[in-house]
Amino acid sequence: MKNFAFYNPVKILFGKGQIANIAAEIPADAKILITYGGGSIKANGVYDQVKSALAGRNVFEFGGIEPNPHLETLLKAVELIRKEGIDFLLAVGGGSVVDGTKFIAAAVFFEGDPWDILAKNAPVTAALPFGAVLTLPATGSEMNDGSVVTKWETKDKLFFASSQVFPRFSVLDPETTYSLPPRQIGNGIVDAYTHVMEQYLTYPANAPLQDRMAESILKTLIEEGPKTLANPQDYDARANLVWSATMALNGLIGAGVPQDWTTHMIGHELTALHGLDHAQTLAVVLPSTLTIRRDRKWQKLLQYAERVWGIVDGDQEQRVNDAIAKTRNFFESVGVRTRLSDYGVGLDSIPAIIKNLEKHGMTALGEYEDVNPQVVEQILALCA
Repeated sequence: MKNFAFYNPVKILFGKGQIANIAAEIPADAKILITYGGGSIKANGVYDQVKSALAGRNVFEFGGIEPNPHLETLLKAVELIRKEGIDFLLAVGGGSVVDGTKFIAAAVFFEGDPWDILAKNAPVTAALPFGAVLTLPATGSEMNDGSVVTKWETKDKLFFASSQVFPRFSVLDPETTYSLPPRQIGNGIVDAYTHVMEQYLTYPANAPLQDRMAESILKTLIEEGPKTLANPQDYDARANLVWSATMALNGLIGAGVPQDWTTHMIGHELTALHGLDHAQTLAVVLPSTLTIRRDRKWQKLLQYAERVWGIVDGDQEQRVNDAIAKTRNFFESVGVRTRLSDYGVGLDSIPAIIKNLEKHGMTALGEYEDVNPQVVEQILALCA
């Protein structure tokens, strides 16, 4: 196991009716800005619950944060915060709203161009405190310090992380996710699953506890994910899905082990250039990444085949092939297609994707830092 420092200060309020308790987590004299997306929280009742919980408080609102939040939109929120003297943020929505709010919180005190936080890895030394009310289980952003933001003008989609932008608290009420359409539930399952795979399916690091925790999340997603699609109001299945998505990327299973993230970096460029949902890009790229990188991931692929999918018959080559096929089939089974052609994207897009990766310094990806543009081209060619 590698040396590591693990820190996660996020307080989780989990279960039915927990939105009612958010007032106790926010200073009584705070000027609060509620951030949200396209307005679904007003249709599903979450907005009313939040407003009721904050009755009598000094509350402002900022809506319209996009899926894959746009820098240009987020900077408008920064202007509002500075103008009104806002001192606490409350993100109400899915991972994109939480990601966007993290950037807003960091940008308020940043001197210079806030895009430098992402484009130049400029350090974040201070941020507004914020909490989150999650309405879509997928990204784990509600319990980590990472954020992905898109500069719409240039189609750049970049990541930053800072301990300054951990949420102070996050509410995870499974009932707030009942109204999600099947596409978003399927996307969330794939997103959480791939988060685990990026941290788990690398090479053995003598970290059996992390491996077992990662495998338990994968198996839970395989078992509970389809239940949530078949019966959207199955509370127990939904609760397990929500908690699995949070545990997939709160830092715990990644502590002390090598991590990959090749699939995510390629996926970000597919979203930026072609507008695919984040999870759609992951479903397309992950099986091909596992196939092209199979020799480097051989031992963990065999472990994954046995422990997650129960594949023990056949020679090693067959077991690895079957495990990768099972992964692809699982994504398809929850409604997320796994080929570029399913989304109208051709192989002629490969040069642009590689060009953007090079532009963003993503030329040595993977747990061995040996996934170069030539390997990326092989991966994408297999995604057709």
